[in-house]
Amino acid sequence: MKKLSWFNKIIFFLNIVLSVFTAIAYVLPFMAPKLFPLLSVFTLIMPLMLVLNVVCFLYWLFQGKRQMLLSGIILLLGITFISRFYRFSAKDLPAEKQDFTLMSYNVRMFNLYEWFPDKDIPERIAAFVKENDPDIVCLQEYSRSGNPFFKNYKHKFIFKRGNTGQAIFSKFSILATGDIEFPDTGNNVIYADIKKGEDTIRVYSMHMQSIKISPDIHEPIDEEKSKIIFKRLSSGFKKQQLQAELLEKHKSECKYPMIICGDLNNSAFSYVYRSVKGKMKDAFEEAGGGFGKSYNYKYYPARIDYVLTDKSITVKKFTTFSDVVTSDHYPIMTRLCFEKEEGKN
Repeated sequence: MKKLSWFNKIIFFLNIVLSVFTAIAYVLPFMAPKLFPLLSVFTLIMPLMLVLNVVCFLYWLFQGKRQMLLSGIILLLGITFISRFYRFSAKDLPAEKQDFTLMSYNVRMFNLYEWFPDKDIPERIAAFVKENDPDIVCLQEYSRSGNPFFKNYKHKFIFKRGNTGQAIFSKFSILATGDIEFPDTGNNVIYADIKKGEDTIRVYSMHMQSIKISPDIHEPIDEEKSKIIFKRLSSGFKKQQLQAELLEKHKSECKYPMIICGDLNNSAFSYVYRSVKGKMKDAFEEAGGGFGKSYNYKYYPARIDYVLTDKSITVKKFTTFSDVVTSDHYPIMTRLCFEKEEGKN
């Protein structure tokens, strides 16, 4: 430390602060948000902290300084978190007859309130889905504007509450449907038991509690606004924890292999993600590439939409359509292969 210039001493001090906050963020997925709601904010900015640790590591490395060990150790400790943030190479296994595809897309009510000036958003969303032709489609924030579309899907389950809801469309037969109601919110989870060949699989489409910062994220943040945002975050995290617990209980009673997809409204570093995922596979981690950005957030590549699969399902391909701008979310799609697991019916 004594051999460092005054500038490098400042940089190293900031590096230490960054490392402490990153270490705290590593622990937060194991801590219930209702106990430490404000600390949970760090899970949202963990991707930024990981990037800054890489910058610090490279900064010291190029100078040949041993201070690089600090961020190096932090990055090694968080290697599993890095894989949730960025994948260096995508997987695309050969397509086979038994494969099936699933798309999840928060369509933002088909632009019902004209967030985009374009008048043809519903038609463009429908054309996009038709072009990619997924076997199963799960749409969050579904509104009546979508009713004239998706007629090529013989089987469907549409759940509406007021102007918005969710929908599951399937080329395969739907045996049963239902929903999980969340208290004091318009958010919910719907599900469909889908028959594919001799196998039955349950597909959950989730739309978890929004943390309600989207109207503010593209504007300058002053002290008053920051207090409002932190209050929203605290309330949102608490509701998400309850919702995740309700979903966890519901899926524990399911006898079929499962796919859970949709808008979690939280990062892959959160307690909520860990609770919902359980022992399931994250399709992005299995076959995705790059950042997997699924939400149009300008400050960093936010991934808040997921496809989680049963361990008996092989993830053969995963795609995030980040060039499709018809909502504040980007559609995601995966190609899967269902393999029967011993003990499953």
